[in-house]
Amino acid sequence: MNAEAGQSFSILVLHGPNLNLLGLREPDIYGRITLEEINAQLRSEGEVLGVNVSCFQSNHEGALVDAIHAAWGKESGILINAGAYTHTSVAIRDALAGVAIPTVEVHLSNIYKREDFRHHSYIAPIAIGQISGFGAASYRLGLIALIHYLQQSDSNS
Repeated sequence: MNAEAGQSFSILVLHGPNLNLLGLREPDIYGRITLEEINAQLRSEGEVLGVNVSCFQSNHEGALVDAIHAAWGKESGILINAGAYTHTSVAIRDALAGVAIPTVEVHLSNIYKREDFRHHSYIAPIAIGQISGFGAASYRLGLIALIHYLQQSDSNS
């Protein structure tokens, strides 16, 4: 799936709180892959698919909201793992809705097989899709799905 001639998509990947600890934090749940390795894989996959991928991680809700605002008019799509903010942040949900950039939500673990409080996502209702439970592959699958969506939307315009 290469970007069609003339298409140039730019994807912002957002990682929420505690994802900077990947590879160390609860490896039985989140695996041993580091955030840097995930980012490198996504950038490499982006090159193969003909899209620019930039990555940003913060443990601070406001910094993630600021990154979403800054993406307006610059990014074609957003791939987000908001971590715990998935279940608590109306601010991130409202920022994503406000900029109206196609967004795919991803999670390393299957949030629906975990604690009850993780079963609710403020992001899912405004995202074009959600992928969870495939470890680091969730990011790759989300990126591919987002690019496919953008290509389909672009060809229908």
